[in-house]
Amino acid sequence: MELSITLIIIIATCIVSISGFSNQRVVDDLIFYPPAISRRNQWYRFFSCGLIHADAGHLIFNMAALYLFGAGQHQTGVEYAFGDIFGTNGKWIYLLMYVLALAASLLPTYSKNKDNYHYRSLGASGAVSAVVFTKILLEPVNGVGLFFIPVFIAGFLFGIIYLVVSHMLDRRGGDNINHSAHIFGAVFGIGFTIIACKIFSDYPVLQAFIDQIRSMDPGDIIQFP
Repeated sequence: MELSITLIIIIATCIVSISGFSNQRVVDDLIFYPPAISRRNQWYRFFSCGLIHADAGHLIFNMAALYLFGAGQHQTGVEYAFGDIFGTNGKWIYLLMYVLALAASLLPTYSKNKDNYHYRSLGASGAVSAVVFTKILLEPVNGVGLFFIPVFIAGFLFGIIYLVVSHMLDRRGGDNINHSAHIFGAVFGIGFTIIACKIFSDYPVLQAFIDQIRSMDPGDIIQFP
């Protein structure tokens, strides 16, 4: 049985993250630390920070979201949608999006904190946001919800609410969560998918997005299981 790209990412991330829970050296070597990039050219930290997480809850939440939206039940996630759109190159384009999203989601954070010796960030949230919002772009009327809350909102509306709330929380600050990475990861995922569809396929992703919303039943905006 061939492992999906999503499962390979999850396994690698879990192995490194769990090792970091008991070994601070692992965290120190991989964490996103802007001065180490600006002063010592350790650019790899844009990517390596996605392999470590603050605690088990942080890791489980990110990897569960990545599995649900990247692989999905019955192979309905972004990885397999990319296979349908891009053919045999789909899984590699998916992997490229994930890896680039790790760095792209942190560029604004780096610009703001490149000389801040007190700032550190870790986790794959930016890349996971890219996957989540790519799924929303491809299937905007499918219901999206939060764990353990039995209400689902049409994906495009959930995405709008998520971005607005993330922006508000980012401006407020003080919760030790890099909301900026969530926002820019989401934007990158959408932009990457639109550009990739233009270059590597003839799939009209934006028109399909609009058509799905136009044809949806208003009763599907909010769904109950």
